[in-house]
Amino acid sequence: MSRIVVTGGAGRLGRSLVAGLHGAGHELVSLDRELSGAPELDGIEQIAVDLTDPQAASAAIAGARADALVHLAAIAVPFSAPEDVILTTNAALALNVLSAGVEAGIDRIVAASSPTVLGYGAPAGWLPDRFPLDEQTTPKPWHAYGLSKLLIEQTVAMLARQTGDATRFGVFRPCFVIAPEEWAGAPTQQGHTVRERLDDPALAAPALFNYVDARDVATFVDVLLEALPSIPNAEVFFVGADDALARRPLAQLMPRFVEGSDELAATLTGTSPAFSNAKARRVLGWRPQHNWSDELLAAGEKERPAQTRKDVLA
Repeated sequence: MSRIVVTGGAGRLGRSLVAGLHGAGHELVSLDRELSGAPELDGIEQIAVDLTDPQAASAAIAGARADALVHLAAIAVPFSAPEDVILTTNAALALNVLSAGVEAGIDRIVAASSPTVLGYGAPAGWLPDRFPLDEQTTPKPWHAYGLSKLLIEQTVAMLARQTGDATRFGVFRPCFVIAPEEWAGAPTQQGHTVRERLDDPALAAPALFNYVDARDVATFVDVLLEALPSIPNAEVFFVGADDALARRPLAQLMPRFVEGSDELAATLTGTSPAFSNAKARRVLGWRPQHNWSDELLAAGEKERPAQTRKDVLA
């Protein structure tokens, strides 16, 4: 069992992450701007703190006396604040929190990045070298949020160069997070339900149809923290489902929304996603346990994804 401090523990992903790690037997401390009454945080130690203040961040993280640190705190949605605010806030949070973790002697530190570092959806056009996208795909952020997440990755790399193997770091890029209650119809982060995103591919297309269940993120972080001492330092991982959030193959859908992607998308056969989680499987032995069709059925959804030839060719 470890004592783990999580920044942003009261957020959408944070609540499920804290609950999942707590359920796995760890002792949790959640740091966020305000205390939360969310049921997932019942019995969890919470501390309200402004982590953009370096002194406050250092005091809170040192005071937590943790064995491990998971940094989630950030402005979490592109264009949800002015671009300069997103960039300066997220960059400052990362530097303050991660540096404070090092100063406190925490030797396992994990930070959340984002798939948006790759730059899909750029107004001037975007095409990758290949699909599926993976950790070798070149980052090309086009908005402040994506740039801020790339800066988080670079902050981790900088600190790893400073500390060597004395501190073990990891970075993960979670796909479009779906919290457990959202399978039952609660709005997702973009305001639509999961079923609406499936019924109208244009809603899921901006995220390239990626998704991950928040509980799978919790199991991933648990596995990563355990593995940090034995894997290369400051590795980056995509964390996503084994399939796409779509009723039809992405080989058909992707060219409708990503201009010029016809040939590249042809490799995405069947239900395969645009983002590969192969590195997490290979290096950590992690695999997601949740998929949208089973979760919607469990929540009362009556239909499975379309599988007939007529549906696939429609």
